Amino acid sequence: MSSALAIVRSICATLPETTERLSHGAPTFFVRDKKTFVTVHDDHHGDGRLAIWCAAPPGVQEQMVEAEPERYFRPPYVGHRGWLGLRLDVDRDDDELAGVITEAYRCVAPKSLVAQLDEPA
Repeated sequence: MSSALAIVRSICATLPETTERLSHGAPTFFVRDKKTFVTVHDDHHGDGRLAIWCAAPPGVQEQMVEAEPERYFRPPYVGHRGWLGLRLDVDRDDDELAGVITEAYRCVAPKSLVAQLDEPA
């Protein structure tokens, strides 16, 4: 998990006002230390997956799970809210991972922080 977690950490570190702490025993990333947008799970309750669970825009979960069920899944506990699971142990694409995490951030961050992502570098 350490290399996958390091990559998730490096992606989250580029997003404004992001913090990390354990939540329910898993590394979890928050906006302004309040709203969760991504959690890293390693073999959650014996499911055998190294994956992230993250916020997703409406309809994306269904679309991605249908298109790539070997990589994407409906996570327990938060899947009913539209959250998306992405396996990190199956053909991981770090650019895609960055895009998924950034979209998750956009789903929960205040508009003022999302606007910072859209500002020219």
